[in-house]
Amino acid sequence: MQDEYRTVAGTGVHETEVNRSRFLCALAPAATEQEAQDFIATVRKEHADASHNCWAYVIGADASVQKASDDGEPGGTAGVPMLQMLLRRDMRYVVAVVTRYFGGVKLGAGGLIRAYGGAVGEALDTLGTRTRRRFRLATVTVDHQRAGKLENDLRTTGREVREVRYGEAVTIGIALPDADVDAFRSWLADATAGTAGFELGGEAYGDA
Repeated sequence: MQDEYRTVAGTGVHETEVNRSRFLCALAPAATEQEAQDFIATVRKEHADASHNCWAYVIGADASVQKASDDGEPGGTAGVPMLQMLLRRDMRYVVAVVTRYFGGVKLGAGGLIRAYGGAVGEALDTLGTRTRRRFRLATVTVDHQRAGKLENDLRTTGREVREVRYGEAVTIGIALPDADVDAFRSWLADATAGTAGFELGGEAYGDA
C-alpha cells in the first residue's frame, strides 16, 4: 500500500477560456470506478449541448485504475493530457471532466493538449487538494474509570479517535501512523498504569 496519496478537497467546477473556446473542468472525489462513471454521466447530461465532454479518472491509492476519453477530439489530445496531469500531481480516487464549448477558433493538437491538461491543473489549484495518509487501525480497551481522561488525552495529543464504545469495558478505536505504534504502546502503558489493552488491526487511509 502507498504511504500517502492526494485527492481533491471536494466537488467543484473551474472555467478557463482559450481562443474563445470555453473549458469547464469539473472535479470530484470517486471511491470506485462506478462513482467516477456516474459523475461523468451527470456532467454529460448537464452539458449535452457542449462540443465535447472529455474525461479522465484515477482510482486506487496505487493508481491501479487509469482511464481517459477524448470524446471526439483528435486522439490523444484531451483525455490523455488530463490523465497525465492527474498523475503528475499524485492525484488518486479522483475524476475530471472537461467540457468544451467550441469558440470558432481551431487550436491544433498542441493547443488542445495544453488546453485540456491546463484546465485540469488550474482546477486542482483553484479547488484545492488534500493529502491522505496510511494509518494502522488499533483498539484500546480500558476501564470506565480511566476512559474519559484517556479519550481526552488521546485527542489533545493529536491522535485520531475513530469511535468509542461502552460495554463492560470501554473500547476506543484509533488510527496511528505505522512509525508511531511502538511509542504509542509505551505512552498508553504510562497513561493507564499498564491497565489498558491494545490490539492492532488493519490499515486505512485518513487525512494527514
